[in-house]
Amino acid sequence: MASQAPQDEAGHRSDSDDRQPVLAVVGRPNVGKSTLVNRILGRRAAVVEDVPGVTRDRVAYDATWNGRRFVVVDTGGWEPDAHGLAARVAEQARAALDTADAVLFVVDATVGATDADEAVARVLHRSGLPVVLAANKVDDSRGEADATALWSLGLGEPHPVSSLHGRGSGDLLDAVLEALPPAPRERFEEVDGPRRVALLGRPNVGKSSLLNRLAGTQRSLVHDVAGTTRDPVDELVTVGGETWKFVDTAGLRRRVREASGAEYYSSLRTAAALEAAEVAIVLLDASEPLTEQDQRVITMAVEAGRALVLAFNKWDLLDEDRRLTLEREIIRDLGRVAWAPRVNVSATTGRAVDRLALALRTSLESWGTRISTGRLNTWLGEVVAATPPPSRGGRLPRVLFATQAGVRPPRFVIFSTGFLEPAYRRFLERRLREDFGFAGTPIEISIRVRERGEKRR
Repeated sequence: MASQAPQDEAGHRSDSDDRQPVLAVVGRPNVGKSTLVNRILGRRAAVVEDVPGVTRDRVAYDATWNGRRFVVVDTGGWEPDAHGLAARVAEQARAALDTADAVLFVVDATVGATDADEAVARVLHRSGLPVVLAANKVDDSRGEADATALWSLGLGEPHPVSSLHGRGSGDLLDAVLEALPPAPRERFEEVDGPRRVALLGRPNVGKSSLLNRLAGTQRSLVHDVAGTTRDPVDELVTVGGETWKFVDTAGLRRRVREASGAEYYSSLRTAAALEAAEVAIVLLDASEPLTEQDQRVITMAVEAGRALVLAFNKWDLLDEDRRLTLEREIIRDLGRVAWAPRVNVSATTGRAVDRLALALRTSLESWGTRISTGRLNTWLGEVVAATPPPSRGGRLPRVLFATQAGVRPPRFVIFSTGFLEPAYRRFLERRLREDFGFAGTPIEISIRVRERGEKRR
């Protein structure tokens, strides 16, 4: 079982100055690729469920074995003669070969070499890449003979392994290290410190389509089946002349605690991707009424304390009546995030997607804004003098002073002689935004009540 290399909070490979060789894991659907990836990583990172086709995108993770680091790319099940969504999955698996330095070909030893396995083997032969053949689901010595039969694929020695129980995984990883070159076969331009953007939204609002539009390539799978994306997919894209690190996440159908199976683990990783991001783009379907799911995703981003941009997709489908209706919905349902920049886009036509860059910069600048203590208290004194807090229990609380406790997001602590009502806190937040901006970022205001006689430190 491989030990864990440094990674980001989303569980994916982190940027580093030295690139590592890449191992692409390929095979038919439901042969145990993702289970084997988890075995290699030593943790449950890839989505696993006992149905075929759970993994659909290619996703990269850092791994280490015997002190040597490498990158593992988990791919969707490869069916060479697939159609529709399955064909797009196969394209992703084939694309993984373009950036791989070696291939781990996983075959179900209990089934034997199928026509699809033989077709994949022919593609791997033509690729010229080193191939390690994993004969999976050999749970005991009785399955050794099944593994031996896979010599027929012409890819060299089959390595018997049980991804479920770990049997033979050490020997398999030793073979992987022998196949991997000391360094990647090609180096890509590294970008210093791209800002991290989580692309969020309920299923089928067009997240993957938007990412593909921004990246200029078919990076994430797009299909009219809701929920095509299961794992977060990272991509460096250039928008507005600046490089950003986008993460296309699984659509959030329901609360994490109410999800099950693959959806549960996808939801966990979507939440982790948000935690690792600096700013969230919440994509909304402008052609449909706003839903409770949309509200939940926005709440998730705000409660995570991330900068926020609202992008209304499918704008090309709106007629004048729908635009008027949408404006009423925004005023009624999204008043609590009226501070978030709005961009009306179309992932299909490319309409206004470049405007996302300005909105992202605006939100991130506000997210990191700090107000000096002197300026903050001058402002607070003027606001409180004009609009004192309401009395509570017959006593009028006195606001003493304030300080900004932190940024990203901006956090303020107000000291007073009594409790300040939530309505008054919202009033102070509204005035902060009116006078200092803070477009695109949540603001946290906490009240510290000082007892009589307590001195200021």
